[in-house]
Amino acid sequence: MWTIAIVDDDRHVLGGMKRLIPWDQLEVRPVGEAMDGEEGLRLIEECRPDIVITDIHMPVMNGLEMIEQLRKRNYEGKIIILSGYSDFDYARKALRLQVDDYLPKPASLSTIREVLQRVTAELAERSALESEERELRNKLLQYEPYLEREWVKSVLTGGTVSPLSKPPERLGWKNSQFMMLALEMKRQGRMEGISARDWHLFRFAVGNMMEELVGQAGLRSCFLELHHHMAILLYKPLSWPEEAFRREALTLAERMISSASRYLQVKLHIGAGSIKGDWRSIADSTEEAFQALSTRREPNPAHPCVYVYAEGGCRSAGRRNVRPVRFFQEMADAVRSFDEQRALLVLEEFFREDGGAAQLAAEELEAIGTQMFAILSFTLYESGIRLDEELPLTSLSNELSHVEGAEQWKTWAAQKVKRICSRFAPNENMKHKETVDFMIQYIHEHYAENFRLQDLADRVYISKNYLSTLFRQATGETFGDYLTRVRMEKAKSMVIEKKLLIAEIAERVGYRNVPYFTTLFRKHTGRSPTEFYRA
Repeated sequence: MWTIAIVDDDRHVLGGMKRLIPWDQLEVRPVGEAMDGEEGLRLIEECRPDIVITDIHMPVMNGLEMIEQLRKRNYEGKIIILSGYSDFDYARKALRLQVDDYLPKPASLSTIREVLQRVTAELAERSALESEERELRNKLLQYEPYLEREWVKSVLTGGTVSPLSKPPERLGWKNSQFMMLALEMKRQGRMEGISARDWHLFRFAVGNMMEELVGQAGLRSCFLELHHHMAILLYKPLSWPEEAFRREALTLAERMISSASRYLQVKLHIGAGSIKGDWRSIADSTEEAFQALSTRREPNPAHPCVYVYAEGGCRSAGRRNVRPVRFFQEMADAVRSFDEQRALLVLEEFFREDGGAAQLAAEELEAIGTQMFAILSFTLYESGIRLDEELPLTSLSNELSHVEGAEQWKTWAAQKVKRICSRFAPNENMKHKETVDFMIQYIHEHYAENFRLQDLADRVYISKNYLSTLFRQATGETFGDYLTRVRMEKAKSMVIEKKLLIAEIAERVGYRNVPYFTTLFRKHTGRSPTEFYRA
């Protein structure tokens, strides 16, 4: 409900305005009155009314002087001048002070109603825009941690990162050196055959322990889940001696292995990349750490439990240019959503001319093929799909052993990806029906919450525009219209029950801005909540 303050030195005018203004009909209420500009200024500063109706000629301080002071003090409410003077200079100064209307005395009831309807509608529109801006800012703040995690993930895996982007200050990466540890947790003993949910909980427990050990070691870190592996980025200031940093990191890795075995009965294998003096080279350390983990060369004698990357230890010169970690991550993301075209593009990119993958030896391609399907199996297992039932590991190993050369391997991998996507992707019509049904159910269950179409698009792995089209085709309404209709129907039920205040009802159906809610309610029902309540 909007508030109004009236400033006029004529008591008859003050009394007349009180009688003339249709308060309930316009959903406005008085907050006070004053008889001169100075008194009016104090009233407005104290009550902060949405609308001020004022005369010009008053004692102590006239109306224009009062308005000028209000504007200097950043008063943003609506101001209506009601004066018996129609002097052009007054009107020009009122215009400069951004007065919303200039009415002659005496003003008719219809004129007053018309002006107040217009300014309250403008207030409602402005309030709605401000509310949307606040929601957008809040949404951006909510997404900020997610965006930061995705940015870090791209840096760590070698994904596309703008050359102009910089690490968030909060990370403390400036003037630091970095080293990556790759962790592989083996399913054995009591972990054999446990559910995907329990496996994730177990990984979560291991991750918590690893992060606690990092903190005890006095190292800063970023923890990242990669497929069925984990990765921990360690970093120290550049001023710290490099060899000392290496010893700390490898000693920490040994403690991780020991603690996981002792307290969780989990066998960990850890690979360590080399130290990098620039955050742009972190992805190289990631690749090195996973390469050390996959090749399982003799551990460092000083740190016998950790596989440490050794420069020049590759069996193929082209191996240095291959980015399997990035390849695995992008392939897993594509197959998770059964996006065959995207998966094939990832495969082509992996074998681009300058990439080096085409020069890999047969045994290296075989190892990458085995790892790729282990990762895809883990990725789909999260969705309840047992890939090993469709493509048994023994059959894959046998096929891989007969694959000769990079081109044949690429053809073989493409066939497998196509088979997975065609075999497990839901039927399009059924999938679309299930998607729309999910959206409808979600709206009815979460209508009081602050969510948008993009939030649902993120949940179902469909672009926002395409999802909007599917929803409109299925329901005949846009997503926004349907959500508003559900909220208004819920609001109508609450208004009819007469148990809650209008502000409470607005909040319970997802609107913190009461005027905006009132505007939508009137548009939907033809009456304001108050009128509907009294009907």
